[in-house]
Amino acid sequence: MTNQFLWVIFPYLCMAIFVVGHLFRYRNDQFGWTAKSSEFIEKKLLMIGSLLFHIGIMPVIGGHVVGLGIPKEWTRALGVSDHMYHMGAIWVGGFFGFVTLAGMLILTARRVTLKNVRELSSRSDLIVNALLLFIVFIGIYSVVVTNAVKPEFDYRDSISIWFRSLLIFRPEAGLMSTVPLAFQLHILSGFLIFAMWPFTRLVHVWSVPLNYVRRSYILYRRNPKN
Repeated sequence: MTNQFLWVIFPYLCMAIFVVGHLFRYRNDQFGWTAKSSEFIEKKLLMIGSLLFHIGIMPVIGGHVVGLGIPKEWTRALGVSDHMYHMGAIWVGGFFGFVTLAGMLILTARRVTLKNVRELSSRSDLIVNALLLFIVFIGIYSVVVTNAVKPEFDYRDSISIWFRSLLIFRPEAGLMSTVPLAFQLHILSGFLIFAMWPFTRLVHVWSVPLNYVRRSYILYRRNPKN
């Protein structure tokens, strides 16, 4: 029963909250999507931390998409051996993971140590910050430490197949029973952040596309008296 809840019910519940929560907030708080900026308080640490975080997080997301979405048979067909893929995941993924972590640590230190920034932060800001920091840390730990301790473990034989089974609504919870704890914590905390997303400042990532969609057109007419 626990296995079914953690690896079937909980992921679907989090994603349902993610979708419904965004629709609800958009209908009731369209103009509250942007994050309250603290740039006017302190710029240097914000710039460095944000730059490192965004440089690191994009390849990390790309690695997750490839690792979870593409079967190992496909990469083999492209001439990428399992060993080559494994080494790439550890070294490349680990490098960008550390870059992301460095950015998160700088942003966290800035939020905690600077009084004015801390006072501008809500409770949800602090919770999300702590959760993101944990997700990044446990992800790096999973890739670097767990893979070193258990080199025989290949997440593409369990986690990836389980994830794809969720997408086609034929979940195979049993695949997750032998997955190391660090990977399990990384996955569960990842789904949790999706459930919290619509109710926090994380929605500001949609601000640019939404502002473009909501952009109004200004019509200019010649004054007939001129």
